Amino acid sequence: MKKSIILLFVLGLFTLNLSAQSSKIELAFKTSYAFEKTSEFNKAAKELLAVYSESSYELNLRLGWLLYNDGQHLEAIKMYKKAAALMPYAIEPKFGLVYPLSALGNWDEVLNQYIGILKIDPSNTLVNYRIGLIYYNRKEYPKAIPYLQKVVNLYPFSYDGLNLLAWAQYLSGNTREAKMLFNRCLLTNPGDESSLGGLKLIK
Repeated sequence: MKKSIILLFVLGLFTLNLSAQSSKIELAFKTSYAFEKTSEFNKAAKELLAVYSESSYELNLRLGWLLYNDGQHLEAIKMYKKAAALMPYAIEPKFGLVYPLSALGNWDEVLNQYIGILKIDPSNTLVNYRIGLIYYNRKEYPKAIPYLQKVVNLYPFSYDGLNLLAWAQYLSGNTREAKMLFNRCLLTNPGDESSLGGLKLIK
C-alpha cells in the first residue's frame, strides 16, 4: 500500500514537472513572437535558447528562422539541419535551409536542398521552378528544361513558367518549341515584351 502511494506521489511530481516545463516553453515561444514583431530577432532567439532542447524539432526550426533573420547564417544552418535530421520527411526545414545558404551564396547546397525536397514531393511547383531558374542562370539551359516543363505541365497558363521555359528552349536551340511557348505567353500576358523580343529572334 505504502509503495503504491509513493509511486503515485512520484508520478504526480513528474506530471507537474512536465506541465511546468511545457508552460515555460510555450511562454518562451510567445515572447519570441512578440520580439520578432519588432524585428528584435536576437532577443527572440535568446528566449528560445533559454529553454533549448536538441531533441525539439520546433525549437530547432524556429531558431533557424530567427538566427537567419539576425544575420547569424552559419548558426541558422546548424539549427535547420538539426530540425531536418529530427524530421527527415519534413519539407519546411529544407526550405528554411535555403535562406541562409542563399545569403552565403552557396548555390550548390541550395540545389541539393531543392533536389531533396523533390524526392519527397516530386510535383512541388515552386521547387521545380527554382531549380530550373538556377540552371538557367548558370546557362545550363538543357538541364533547366525538364524542371520547367514540369511546372508548365502542372500550370499550363502560368506566365513565369511559360516564359522561362520558352527562353530555355530558345537558348538550347529548340526554336520551334520556343516559338510555340512565346505565343502561349502572349495569351496569358498580351503585349509581353520578353515574349515579343523572343519571337523577333526566331526566323
